[in-house]
Amino acid sequence: MATTANRHRSSALLDHLARLTRLRAESALAPLGLRPRHLVALTVLRDHGSPTQQTLASALRTDRTNLIGLLNELESEHLILRRRSSEDRRRHIVELTDEGAARLAEAESALAAAEDEVLGALDAEQRELLYSLLQQATTSHVVDCAAAAAADCPAAAEEAEQGCE
Repeated sequence: MATTANRHRSSALLDHLARLTRLRAESALAPLGLRPRHLVALTVLRDHGSPTQQTLASALRTDRTNLIGLLNELESEHLILRRRSSEDRRRHIVELTDEGAARLAEAESALAAAEDEVLGALDAEQRELLYSLLQQATTSHVVDCAAAAAADCPAAAEEAEQGCE
């Protein structure tokens, strides 16, 4: 017999909602030539400035090999620009281009429509509550470029604080 605590576990529903959202998001992003991983990288760059590749890899929680492939894809579409750091020529700084910012805005608009479709059964107040609860549940998992840089390379922490804030 199931107890009240066991009947209301959310993980299966969250997984199902995530799958629905992911499928709709992928469909919305495809005409823009983007995938969800592109969107995450572009969003981090917009929201946190121009970090080093190493700091970006840490913030995205990806290894350097995958990051290089991702950045190559974004750079070939002129959505980002990589340049050498003026302070340390061994480091590359990653910048969001104007074209990248415009494509990100288009993607966010397309994703808003996809989200409206997935969450259509909820009214505006319920969506705000859902957002607030999800935000509260994920507060310990927020991307922090400065912390990521400090964890990977303490000497880069100051640079990350300047570039990510």
